[in-house]
Amino acid sequence: MRTLDGVETTARLPWPALREALRQVFREGCDAPLRHRHPLPQNNAAEGSLLLMPAWQAHRFTGVKIVHVNPSNALQPGLKAVHSVYLLSHGETGEPLCLLDGGTLTDRRTAAASVLAAEYLARPESSRLLLLGSGKVAHALAEAYAERFPLREIRIWSRRPDSAARLAATLAAAGLPAHAVPEADPAGADIIAAATLSTIPLLDGAAVQPGTHVDLVGAFRPDMRESDGTLVRRARLFVDTRTGALAEAGDVVQAIAEGAIDAGHIQGDLFDLCRGQHPGRGSAEDITLFKSVGWAGEDLAAAVLAYQRV
Repeated sequence: MRTLDGVETTARLPWPALREALRQVFREGCDAPLRHRHPLPQNNAAEGSLLLMPAWQAHRFTGVKIVHVNPSNALQPGLKAVHSVYLLSHGETGEPLCLLDGGTLTDRRTAAASVLAAEYLARPESSRLLLLGSGKVAHALAEAYAERFPLREIRIWSRRPDSAARLAATLAAAGLPAHAVPEADPAGADIIAAATLSTIPLLDGAAVQPGTHVDLVGAFRPDMRESDGTLVRRARLFVDTRTGALAEAGDVVQAIAEGAIDAGHIQGDLFDLCRGQHPGRGSAEDITLFKSVGWAGEDLAAAVLAYQRV
């Protein structure tokens, strides 16, 4: 059985190939039930979590991502609160094939899925990115968008200005046009990507300009949100999967609860877009919104790509 650490997992998941692997799994489909969540007692925190995300394609591959969320680790310097691994196995025999760094796999497939959606929903000439958040997923989003779109500017906002400045410096050192900004002002942005843990809206829907594409990654629980109901109502709304969005996406669930939209406001999902069943953006003036919560099929596609790549 192969073992791929974070560095090798990154090297085996280049953005163009990863986008195409995700496009293919959304075209073909696979079996991927909603993630399992089990509470874990913690000595110095209210509760931890064990998350299991299985997926399989019959006779080909099976995979499961195993995630431990342990908030009490924050009390121990140098110990991460989240640990994750991905086990890829043979779909017919069950033989273990590869163990991958789960955090790296998740960050890269998340960013690749966002940019895959943006291929259908953002204006092709989009050159100005506003990035909300400054963690690992935000870093991956900046790299993935810069690889696919002709970015001339990457503005980075975070509730922690020092963290935004560090990410901007890291990206700038890699040759990307990044700088930190003090406000999450959507004015002038062609694409807005948010990857935060916010439970209150960060974006004023009335201030988002026509033609903007909004990519909401961070709110993966019903009690979290990065947008207000006005933005969701104004936008042509797309999701990664309808089942996941209606069960877990706080931006969608809360907008429905407030009466801003109903479930029929969802124009399509990545299955529809990748299969050509929905054309995506309709005009240059559309505000488009893509809301993702993650799908285990994406993890499986990424793991297979990393395993098979020479």
